[in-house]
Amino acid sequence: MIRVLLADDEDLMRAGLRMMLETQPDLTVVGEAADGAEAVRLAGAAAPDVVLMDVRMPGVDGVEATRAIVASGSPAAVLVLTTFELDEYVFAAIRAGAAGFLLKRTPPEQLLAGIRTLAGGEAILGPSVTKRLLAEFARAAPAPHSEQVRRALGRLTAREHEVLLLLGRGLSNAEISLRLHIGETTTKTHVKRVLDKLGLRDRVHAAVFAFDHGLVRAAP
Repeated sequence: MIRVLLADDEDLMRAGLRMMLETQPDLTVVGEAADGAEAVRLAGAAAPDVVLMDVRMPGVDGVEATRAIVASGSPAAVLVLTTFELDEYVFAAIRAGAAGFLLKRTPPEQLLAGIRTLAGGEAILGPSVTKRLLAEFARAAPAPHSEQVRRALGRLTAREHEVLLLLGRGLSNAEISLRLHIGETTTKTHVKRVLDKLGLRDRVHAAVFAFDHGLVRAAP
C-alpha cells in the first residue's frame, strides 16, 4: 500500500484528490495539510511514501516545506503539483529536493502513474518541460568543483560519467540505452551507481548536478 500525504490550501482540491486516490486499491491517504508547516509535521508523523505538494500556500510555502521534509531525512518523495509549467516556484522546489512535478491539469491516470513511479524510487517531470526546466538551471554560472565534488566524480567509471552527462541532458533510461547501445537493465544499474557515488536522491538531481558543475551546457 502506497501512503500519500496531500498538501494544498484549497479544500476542494484536497477533497478531489482524496476521492480519486481512495478508488485505487494500492493507494491510501494518510493525511491532509492546508499549509507547508502542517505538511512538514505530517510528513514526520504519518510516514507517507509520497507527498503531493502544492507550491503556493500561505505561511510556509511548498518550497520551504519540501526543503524541510528533505532535510529531516524523511524517505518521502515530494511530487509538486503546479498550475503553470515554468513557475519559478517549481525550479526552487526541484532544487529543494522535490522528486518531480506535474501540472494540476494532468489527467488522473497520469497522476496516479506518477505517484506509483515516485513510490517505486524513480523521479518524474512533466514530459513537455523536462529539457526546458534543466535549461533554466543551466543559465547560472557553473559552480567551481570543490575537492569533495572532484573526489566524487573521480569515483565514476567512464561509462557512469557518460550516463551522468546524458542524465544532464534530460534523457530517459530508454533513450540512454539507445544512445549507448546497452540494455535498459544495465542502464538502470549505471544510473543507480551514479546516484550512490554522488550522494544524489534521484535522476532529476543528477541532471541538476551536471548543470551546476558545468558538465553539461544548455543548447543555444
